[in-house]
Amino acid sequence: MTMHLKTPLAILGMTLLLGLSAPALAQEVAPINVNTADATLLSELPGIGETKATAIVENREANGPFESADDLARVSGIGEMTVEGLADQVTF
Repeated sequence: MTMHLKTPLAILGMTLLLGLSAPALAQEVAPINVNTADATLLSELPGIGETKATAIVENREANGPFESADDLARVSGIGEMTVEGLADQVTF
């Protein structure tokens, strides 16, 4: 008996074996505290690269701690869409 890889069950089995299934890869990641994290850690947040991470740290040092995700919008280059995307991934 030959297994045809085009059947849905075979495809599902292969993705699980190869580790390509999204639920299999999902991991809980602790939120990052934007008031204590350094730029390296902040740059791991989605939509935040090295430049924005550095800007977050500089803004925090110049203007005090952030109290909510909305406060991140005071950082140049961080807009409403980025703030919404970060809301459940950051703490204060």
